[in-house]
Amino acid sequence: MAQRLTTKQERYVQGLFAGLSQREAYKKAYDCENMSDKTIDEAACRAAADSKIIARLSELEDELKYRNMATIERVLSEYAKIGFADIKDFLAFRTEKTVVDHDDQGKPIYDYKQIVDTKPSDEIDGSLINEVSISKDGTFKFKLHDKKAALDMIGKHLGMFTDKVELTGADGGPVEISNLSVLTDDDLKKVIEIIEQGQPSN
Repeated sequence: MAQRLTTKQERYVQGLFAGLSQREAYKKAYDCENMSDKTIDEAACRAAADSKIIARLSELEDELKYRNMATIERVLSEYAKIGFADIKDFLAFRTEKTVVDHDDQGKPIYDYKQIVDTKPSDEIDGSLINEVSISKDGTFKFKLHDKKAALDMIGKHLGMFTDKVELTGADGGPVEISNLSVLTDDDLKKVIEIIEQGQPSN
């Protein structure tokens, strides 16, 4: 990990990482109100050559590469998040007695309504949500990604499920292979034909 930077140095690195020029990144990080562009450029150049700045910038670039890299571990991690997600991490729901109208004498009329509260979007993992919407008639829809599909994919990776393939010969009979211990070229051709067409050639 890169050595700890000052707040201004970190701002400077973040500016460079965001694609700003050395001059613009330096202006955003430091107090340059009374500095000429020449002086700013010189200071920015010195800062950019600082070993701590170089190391931190390299660290950020490596993190970006990792975030954009598809690995088995990352894919499984995303499937696991979907597969083990709990709807209560996103919504709270209850039945509540509420006033729905008033009678002719002004007395309240009560009924029981389903109340659904959503957690603020900055407190939840949006990558797990498949749909959230409110229709024109006020119907609220909230759906997570398919848990079963995610768990199925994890199970397949872990070898929990075995797909069985049955091979049959002519007229549904057994596959005839000349030698059980050694497959000849003809034997292999028969197996391939059975898999592709379901019947061997004559």
